[in-house]
Amino acid sequence: MGERKNKVFGLLGKDIEYSFSRGYFTEKFKKLGFDKYKYVNFDLQKIEEFPSVIEEGGKTLGGINVTIPYKEEVMQYLDKLDKTAKKIGAVNTIKFTKRGNLKGYNSDVVGFEKSIFPLIKENHKRALILGTGGASKAIAYALKKNGIKFKFVSRNPQKKKEISYQDLTEKVMSKYQIIINSTPVGTSPNTDKCPDIPYQFITENHLLYDLIYNPEVTTFLSKGREQGAVIKNGYEMLQLQAEESWRIWNNN
Repeated sequence: MGERKNKVFGLLGKDIEYSFSRGYFTEKFKKLGFDKYKYVNFDLQKIEEFPSVIEEGGKTLGGINVTIPYKEEVMQYLDKLDKTAKKIGAVNTIKFTKRGNLKGYNSDVVGFEKSIFPLIKENHKRALILGTGGASKAIAYALKKNGIKFKFVSRNPQKKKEISYQDLTEKVMSKYQIIINSTPVGTSPNTDKCPDIPYQFITENHLLYDLIYNPEVTTFLSKGREQGAVIKNGYEMLQLQAEESWRIWNNN
């Protein structure tokens, strides 16, 4: 293998103080001995700045991950979409094809699926997805693919599958035994905050899954644990989606 060229990978997002991706890939490149590879944060205040990132990066860009709030907005700037990303309607991985095109993928699906499904039991037939952003779409896609019915919980429900936080009665909570937080509520430094759900109706039959990984146990998860529920944070999902992104970037 010849000399590796300089390659820049990065995370596209807004107000990213630190990022899991940057830490993960920096460590990965070090382990692999890829000293000409680096991973940076593309912290943009608005998506309209995205074309200039591409222009400035030029041929050194090796691949981009996308986080809140641009998983949907970035799609307008891409030349092609992988069929899964198209169905989901959200992108978290951008590949530069040999022809120089920008192609969007979604590796959140793989990360979520592989990290939650070992915990799913016979009684877990229905799920509540808290939030309606880009990440929630990948979760909905994975649940549908695996035959789990779901509803989105939103502060202002507008679509058919959306209900409000006020609709979470004891009856609803006992019927929907998987609860997934795809909102940023509870992320460090605001660790005392949590989604406004009736935690008193959670039982040991429930599974609570939080896409947040910092803190390790959010208030959402600790309140679930107090009620006897099985809990899991988003750390493994992030690792798995990062590896899937790496596979996509390197798969010719």
